[in-house]
Amino acid sequence: MTTCRKGSKRKARGVYREMTVHGFALDSIAQIPLVLLKDCEGKITLPIWISSMEAVTVAAELISRDALSQSGTRDLMSLLLDQLKVTIERISIEGLSETNFDAYVQFSQDGNSVRVKVRSCEAVVMALKHSMPIMVADDVFEQASMLDVGDEHGFGDNSAGRFVDFLESLDPKDMGKYPI
Repeated sequence: MTTCRKGSKRKARGVYREMTVHGFALDSIAQIPLVLLKDCEGKITLPIWISSMEAVTVAAELISRDALSQSGTRDLMSLLLDQLKVTIERISIEGLSETNFDAYVQFSQDGNSVRVKVRSCEAVVMALKHSMPIMVADDVFEQASMLDVGDEHGFGDNSAGRFVDFLESLDPKDMGKYPI
C-alpha cells in the first residue's frame, strides 16, 4: 500500500488525517463489501461501503497494479497524465452526504489546480494506482461509523477469504448491462 507521514495536517478547508488503503472486508450483516482505510498510527479504521461492481473495480486495480509493476508498463490513465504534464496533488474525503462520502481529486498542471468531485471508490482506486494517501477531514470521523482496531468483527485473515468468496459468487447478471 502506501506509507504515511504521522499526524494530522491543517489545510484551508480544515484538519485532515492521512489514511491509507489497508484492505477489504465484508460486512457480515449486510453482506456488502467495504474498503478499510487506516490512519498512520493504526488506531483509526474508516470503513467505506462499496457496491459489488465497485468491489470488482478495486480488486481489478490491485491485480493490474501488481501485473503492471512486474512488467514495467503503465496504465493508460497514468500515461495520459504524464503526457499532459498533469500531477495529482491530493486525494481527499471531505464530508458525508446521506450515505455517500464526498471525495475529491485535485489535479495540477502548470501551476493551475482543478478539483474534481469523484465517487469514493474512484478516490480509492486513484490512491492505489498512484500510491498516495487519502486525506480525510476530521469532520468525516464525527459523521461516519468507525471500526475499533480491537473489534472482532473488523478484519483479519477470515475477512479476506470471505471477500474472495464474495467476488467468486457474483452473478454476471447482477453486474448490470456490461457483465465481465
